[in-house]
Amino acid sequence: MDVTGIANVATTLADVGTSQAVSIAVLKKAMDLQTENATALIQAIPNPNKVQNLPPYLGQNINTTA
Repeated sequence: MDVTGIANVATTLADVGTSQAVSIAVLKKAMDLQTENATALIQAIPNPNKVQNLPPYLGQNINTTA
């Protein structure tokens, strides 16, 4: 058996494992940032009851003759 070949395979496998671990960590960080951004957007939505000061009769009827 070629010892250097086995060592090369072992080194390559270790590098791939490290690369995958880093990729997963970056993905998790990106997902956390997306979650924070989505939460901020949802919280920024104004409450429709506070914004609209319209008379109560508006929006009760639909005009179907066009």
